[in-house]
Amino acid sequence: MQSDTLLHIANFSTLFVCMVLKFPQIFVLMRAKCSTGISLNSLLLELIGFIVFVTYQMYYNYPPPTYLEYPILIAQDVILLLLILYYNGSLRQSLIVLRLVGGWRLLTVERWIIDLAMSLCTFISAASKLAQLQCMWNSKDAGQVSALSWGMATYTCMARIYTTSVTTGDMQVLVRFVAMTLLNFWVLLTVIYYQQRRSSSSKKDD
Repeated sequence: MQSDTLLHIANFSTLFVCMVLKFPQIFVLMRAKCSTGISLNSLLLELIGFIVFVTYQMYYNYPPPTYLEYPILIAQDVILLLLILYYNGSLRQSLIVLRLVGGWRLLTVERWIIDLAMSLCTFISAASKLAQLQCMWNSKDAGQVSALSWGMATYTCMARIYTTSVTTGDMQVLVRFVAMTLLNFWVLLTVIYYQQRRSSSSKKDD
């Protein structure tokens, strides 16, 4: 009974957090009207990872509460990508993003395709986090990156480690969530570090 309660709390808190996960980043971007510090490659890779993951879960008829947040995250990523392309003056490239989202059905043509895609999903998602880290390391600045969004992403992956272990027990999915928790936390710490350093520099200039 207690484990069922914890499972419901984990599922619904994850869903609630994911409903607004990208909002802080979207609001920061709209306020600044520039995408400094945000890696476009990171977002594209993250979007691919989300599409593969939710398609895999649906293909194998996993319980909907274990992946309901992903369509929401995909929609938020698309909005974020369109905003970045708009502020970069590259809105024409938005067709690539829309075709990417619309091509998810190709993954389900054969079982081996979705299995292979899922086996690569962890590497794709990890590459998205490393791309964001690389962007900040190169500029030595967090720019417009939202620490709150990355903090919420860390929490949701931690919650999914628990929900996956007590529902499907899928080792591929578990490995992915453990890796994403560690990498999200790494990005979060890096954002906080550069934001604090920028704040200290501003105070010294004053």
